[in-house]
Amino acid sequence: MNIIGVIPARYQSSRMPGKPLADILGKPMIWWVYQQVIKNTGFSDVVVATDDERILEECKKYGMKAIMTSADHDTPTSRLYEVSTKLDADLYMLIMGDEPLVDERCFSLVMPDSFEGGCYVGALTNILTNPTDVIDFSNQKVVTNSKRETLLISRSPIPYPKGTLDFQYEKVTGVQIFSKDALDFFNKTKKSILEKAEENDLMRFVENGIAVKMTVSDYKTISVDTPKDLDKVRAILSERNGSN
Repeated sequence: MNIIGVIPARYQSSRMPGKPLADILGKPMIWWVYQQVIKNTGFSDVVVATDDERILEECKKYGMKAIMTSADHDTPTSRLYEVSTKLDADLYMLIMGDEPLVDERCFSLVMPDSFEGGCYVGALTNILTNPTDVIDFSNQKVVTNSKRETLLISRSPIPYPKGTLDFQYEKVTGVQIFSKDALDFFNKTKKSILEKAEENDLMRFVENGIAVKMTVSDYKTISVDTPKDLDKVRAILSERNGSN
């Protein structure tokens, strides 16, 4: 299987403009993500997909492979689609560019044992253990069937614990994988109702009857959405580096 790891890196952010270039111990955040991804030997290639020349130049400076993509993309999946039109592969793994603590071991969990073509979509989830995280709308909760195929993704706490608490809440992470056919489908299909409501790309597949397989990962990370998150990541990486 030919699997390309793709790290989308958009410059504009409502809360942290220029986030991929945020300094962490003397290196840009995107560098830390890239270093984690290339540790996994399951990728035939790893590339940063950006919409900004400043990010592109920084990638070149540090020897990271990067390509320019349109600034018109409103979702990471649509940016990933553009990459699939430029780089040929069986599968494309999306790794969010704002998670510098992502563990390289998690990527293998979402890679299928074999791939025979057609639409394939998968993602990693983390178990939520803190009640505060369950009600946090930034954590997108998921419910699956017995085959671990997605039934619904919502920012609300689902399922609702009316009859039992004998289940675990799961959130979708920023590690997702798509076949070329799946990305082609995504590109030619209009946004679905629930996708618009929940602002989750994967619901476009679910609402159109395409299976989205969820795999639980024990490897948790921190998404850098605010300066406070950035300070936390800096402290963790500083401690790790100091202990080496």
